[in-house]
Amino acid sequence: MRNLKNTLFYLVITGGFGYLMYWIIGQGKLLEVGRKIVSPTSADSQWIQFLSSLFHNLQHPLALLLFQIITIVLVARIFGWIFRKIGQPSVIGEIIAGIVLGPSLFGLYFPDMKEALFPAASLGNLQMLSQVGLILFMFVIGMELDLKVLKNKANDAVVISHASIVIPFALGMGLSYFIYHQFAPAGVEFLSFGLFMGIAMSITAFPVLARIVQERGIHKTRLGTIVITCAAADDITAWCILAAVIAIVKAGSFVSSLYIIGLAILYVLAMLFVVKPFLKRIGDLYGKKDNIKKSVVAIFLLTLIVSAYVTEIIGIHALFGAFMMGAIMPDISKFRNVFIEKVEDVSVILLLPLFFVFTGLRTEIGLINEPYLWKVTGCIIAVAVVGKFFGSALAAKFVGQSWRDSLTIGALMNTRGLMELVVLNIGYELGVLSPQVFTMMVIMALVTTFMTGPALDIINYIFKTKSVIIPSEVKKNSRFKILISFGNNEKGKSLLRLANSLVKGQPEASNITAMHLTMSDDMHAYNIEEYEKETFEPIVKESKKLNQEITTIFKATGDIETDIADVALEGKYDLVLVGLGKSIFEGTILGKVLGFTSRIINPDRLLDKFKGKEGLFENSPFDERTRLIISKTKTPLGILIDKDLQKVSKVFVGIYSVGDVFLIDYAQKLMQNNNAQVTILDNNDHTKNNFLIQNSLEALEQKHGDKFDVFQPKQINKPFLAEQDLVIFSLETWKKLVDDEVSWLQDVPSVLIVKP
Repeated sequence: MRNLKNTLFYLVITGGFGYLMYWIIGQGKLLEVGRKIVSPTSADSQWIQFLSSLFHNLQHPLALLLFQIITIVLVARIFGWIFRKIGQPSVIGEIIAGIVLGPSLFGLYFPDMKEALFPAASLGNLQMLSQVGLILFMFVIGMELDLKVLKNKANDAVVISHASIVIPFALGMGLSYFIYHQFAPAGVEFLSFGLFMGIAMSITAFPVLARIVQERGIHKTRLGTIVITCAAADDITAWCILAAVIAIVKAGSFVSSLYIIGLAILYVLAMLFVVKPFLKRIGDLYGKKDNIKKSVVAIFLLTLIVSAYVTEIIGIHALFGAFMMGAIMPDISKFRNVFIEKVEDVSVILLLPLFFVFTGLRTEIGLINEPYLWKVTGCIIAVAVVGKFFGSALAAKFVGQSWRDSLTIGALMNTRGLMELVVLNIGYELGVLSPQVFTMMVIMALVTTFMTGPALDIINYIFKTKSVIIPSEVKKNSRFKILISFGNNEKGKSLLRLANSLVKGQPEASNITAMHLTMSDDMHAYNIEEYEKETFEPIVKESKKLNQEITTIFKATGDIETDIADVALEGKYDLVLVGLGKSIFEGTILGKVLGFTSRIINPDRLLDKFKGKEGLFENSPFDERTRLIISKTKTPLGILIDKDLQKVSKVFVGIYSVGDVFLIDYAQKLMQNNNAQVTILDNNDHTKNNFLIQNSLEALEQKHGDKFDVFQPKQINKPFLAEQDLVIFSLETWKKLVDDEVSWLQDVPSVLIVKP
């Protein structure tokens, strides 16, 4: 009855008011009498008018800006992905993407298209939006700094850090003496030019350095702590010097700049002693709550904008205000995480690529069109490397570091990345750097950032040092060592239960290592220890419940598959266990196995295959990344398809070929160490026809005759599978079962796929 009333009301309202609008339009036609109304009469003229309107819409500033953003983000992500694949920071690819879209390549070969995509009139909007992105990014950089590290490790680190600033700064000013006459813009004083060359030579990219340290697995070592502390001190010192340099350049003389510097000092004092306590009070009030109110977020973001505005008005650039605001944020990890999550994705993914492209539009490689100019560029690169790399290394050696650690510190501190581009763009906008010098310095930034990874590899090779960090507990002589690698805590607990069932009868002769790998782009230096603690807390609790000692490895990485293989090989593990489901690495090992798992969990999806064209068994059972981890891992590998594995009391092992005989060893371990009941499927009657399998099963029967059984495939049914806790197949058998579209797979419990 209610539905009928609603239907009648809907018809009355839409019909009645629709007729009213029709009547008004008819009456309005009468008002056109006596007016000259121009309207297209032919279909052709209407089509022309439509095309004209469409072209006009495409030229609208908003439409053009949106199209520019789409193009920039797509190209930046593609180049970032390519460079990550070759072991370089993605920021290098994004910078090169900007240069590619600029006059150096796109504008050189497709000048008309480049002019249509980036007309001069549109660059103002692009620049302002990119500056907003930089402000948000510098806010995140400030939050990433762990000022407590500076307090605890400031002694050696400050010496190294300041040496890594003073030495390249002096060399940069010395270089400017030789190139000032030819390359400095007209009307620019030597002091301004020399100061900017000096600061450009002495900058270090803290975000890139922190991620490289994490990816190399040295963040928890003494060397990693020193490097991170040096970079943090370098960042703070360099940005303070940059603020002073900007003040001097804008004021025109050193004496006049003292007023600006005085105001800057007052601003810093106000931020430290007025704003910081205020923000800390808010953080203490709301930091422990599950959800932070939008009004609280608004207060912090408004304070960020005010801070950036004040420094821009003073004359030391808005970016310094954003950096300062990030540095004084309340020292509450949850609070910082909330703001990083809200700000970082928008700034890094959407807005920062605009800055890279805007930099690329200013970078004209074609200006370096003579051998002499390339020689000057080479000199700039050499001075930058000597000043930063060797300056940092010599300072580190002086304070007592080994040659290996000193050179490693030098290589890392020589990383310039995005921070260098920020400084160069400020110099370009102030008119201190000419287009030629700007291009040379951008090339220097790319080269010095690109060389960091290879330089570290060469240093490790010379000093014969393994980059894979293996805990000392793992290196002990154990008869059976298992490495479990997890991303999801619940899957990690299932993997731990499985590993425990394989070794718990021999605690003295075994070792279980739990490893968590996370993509370095998702990590920040300031909270890495807390993140590690939170990640392993559920696993440690489960290990205590199982009375199983475990060793932990935590690492941020850019290549999860390779690191699993390296750790497994270096630690000499006997078995590596990884999980599939919701998933082991959240987006890394996906593909057909994961799709297969999800459909097993949902039998309706399986039935689609038998009803129609879609379903479980299409294409290959493994995607590219799954094949990568299988091919790279030389250690025996177990892939767990987890359906909430709680215990391993009843196990079903499938023997489909002679090559599956190794599975009997795992069956024996489960019976011996976990008292498990094992049922072995002899698919091709190998117990009678194959000597090797026959002997293995006879030996098993003599030891554990009451704990295992052998039967034929026809006995597999849903009730039998429902009784099992775990099903074990070899990798080759699993692929064959998928290819053969075996229907009873929809009823299997948790599955362990083993590659010998």
